[in-house]
Amino acid sequence: MAASPTYAEIKARLLDRRAQLTRQMQIIERDLDKPAPRDVEDAATERQGDEVMEALGVHDAQEVRAIDAALARIETGDYGICQKCGEAISVARLQAVPTASLCRNCAR
Repeated sequence: MAASPTYAEIKARLLDRRAQLTRQMQIIERDLDKPAPRDVEDAATERQGDEVMEALGVHDAQEVRAIDAALARIETGDYGICQKCGEAISVARLQAVPTASLCRNCAR
């Protein structure tokens, strides 16, 4: 499927979101690499924060993978085609969920 202006806009949004997530993951990685405080109570509190940061990093990495897959589909011309049934994914769905690889019916 040829890239329409709508797909070009979606691609730009995907690239912007990918850059944002990459920056967030770098910040998380830098924060997790900081040495732990010597105080036991502070270290325990910091560890809890680290666990939250790690979970956010995992979520961000998953989203980056989904974005990369969507960008690859755009490049190959498969973007907007359901990977399960082969039908077109509505533009409204792609605008709402730009990483969607399944049409609304198959996603249920």
